[in-house]
Amino acid sequence: MHVSIVYALPHEQFIEEIDVADGTTAEEAVHMSGLQDKHPEIDLSINKLGIFAKLVKGVQVLKAGDRVEIYRPLPRKPRDAHAVDDKKARIRARREARKTS
Repeated sequence: MHVSIVYALPHEQFIEEIDVADGTTAEEAVHMSGLQDKHPEIDLSINKLGIFAKLVKGVQVLKAGDRVEIYRPLPRKPRDAHAVDDKKARIRARREARKTS
């Protein structure tokens, strides 16, 4: 059966189309794709996998036409990023208020 393995960097996307046997898992398909050889930063103990944007375990058995996606870890959670930015804005506002007093 035919499946796609996808890995995206900020400005590039890599897609490997491969044929696998019935019963192949997502993790096995990633190994078979060769993307880990081209991108040694892919570590399946860290990187999460998904099929059509839904998180799956590496042991998920694939179906014909599945698109296995390898997700990169986020540098920080978006919610945390907003909280940090908000805190910095509050600190700047306090400093400005003190200067004008």
